[in-house]
Amino acid sequence: MSRIAKSPIELPSGVEINVKGGEVKVKGPKGNLVMQLHPQVSLEKDENNYVVKPASNSDIPMAGTYRSLVNNMVVGVSDGFEKKLTLVGVGYRAQVQGSKLTLALGFSHPVNYDAPEGITIEAPSQTEIVIKGCDKQKVGQVASEIRAFRPPEPYKGKGVRYSDERVVRKEAKKA
Repeated sequence: MSRIAKSPIELPSGVEINVKGGEVKVKGPKGNLVMQLHPQVSLEKDENNYVVKPASNSDIPMAGTYRSLVNNMVVGVSDGFEKKLTLVGVGYRAQVQGSKLTLALGFSHPVNYDAPEGITIEAPSQTEIVIKGCDKQKVGQVASEIRAFRPPEPYKGKGVRYSDERVVRKEAKKA
């Protein structure tokens, strides 16, 4: 069986898992998440931990995938996830008002982005954006959508980038 699927899912204090009819509900201090289990996978309680079991030997990769998804739900409702973005460029700045992010990215107009439900966006400085939430997929999707407004370009490195992203720079054309 998959090495990932073999490891149990440990529950931190304050987190509950309910499994009913193929639906997994995870409740914790940061929020609630719901996911539908694949029919070839089951989630079983083993003492204090939960274990993902495949229906047959051909479903082992699916068990590893769903073990990771359920574990991400547990981590999300207990600790949460965050992505950091950095704005690089003269005049590029970010401003947050409520759940609305306003970006000045060198266009003739400001770019507005409304945060979806369950996601909070903060701007600790004018060139930093922090996206937080309990759903890992949603946090990554929001970060990707914001980055897509002005991805980093290879010549000067200007644009919106992840804080840990390394932009490979190209040499300018010689005259």
